[in-house]
Amino acid sequence: MRIVVDLNRCLGYAHCVPLAPEVLKLNGEEALTYDPNPDDRQRLRVLRAAAACPVQAIIVDKLDFE
Repeated sequence: MRIVVDLNRCLGYAHCVPLAPEVLKLNGEEALTYDPNPDDRQRLRVLRAAAACPVQAIIVDKLDFE
């Protein structure tokens, strides 16, 4: 699984962080860091985090679902 966070779109609301804390981390008040290739065991958490993003800044590579 691969994810991309559009950091230009991300506004730092951090709704995603508690949903996938092993993949997404907030450094400081607005700087989001993330693992672009999380373990497949994190798939459901990442999908929930992406769905919770109010600006849809988290993109999950859909090729892995086919």
